[in-house]
Amino acid sequence: MSKSPESGTQRPVPFATTLHVRDHCLCLHLQRAARSVARLFDEALRPFALTNQQFSLLMSLNRPEPPPIGPVAQLLGMDRTTLTAALKPLERRGLVLVETDPADRRSRRLVLTAQGQALLAAALPSWAGSHAGLDERLEGHGGPGELRAALNALSAPAATA
Repeated sequence: MSKSPESGTQRPVPFATTLHVRDHCLCLHLQRAARSVARLFDEALRPFALTNQQFSLLMSLNRPEPPPIGPVAQLLGMDRTTLTAALKPLERRGLVLVETDPADRRSRRLVLTAQGQALLAAALPSWAGSHAGLDERLEGHGGPGELRAALNALSAPAATA
């Protein structure tokens, strides 16, 4: 145990441990980087009244056939309830429709409307410019491809023994 300067009592976790966690905790580093990158893209997409999460959601719907909710939630790393809540403002803006699946009336498909497609096309150059800037920052640090591979490895379901 180490002494707490303000009270003179023993601390159960030494300050050296705090420094070790600060410098080594992958979760902390990922959260800090994620917030920084999210702010960058939120700023780039602000002129289109989109957040980075909304842009990613719209992009995930840009497919030849409207996808069901489940695969979109999985792609975005969300549960279905969170995805449903994230869709509401996009529905109100007329960018997305949630329709009954004609093949399975219990299932819902997510349709990117013509207005949603137009907004996505308008926002794409801003996203691309911000993304190019991130790619440049990663050069000399393993590059963006290596980082993507590492992040994909972390987001994949853990193998069970």
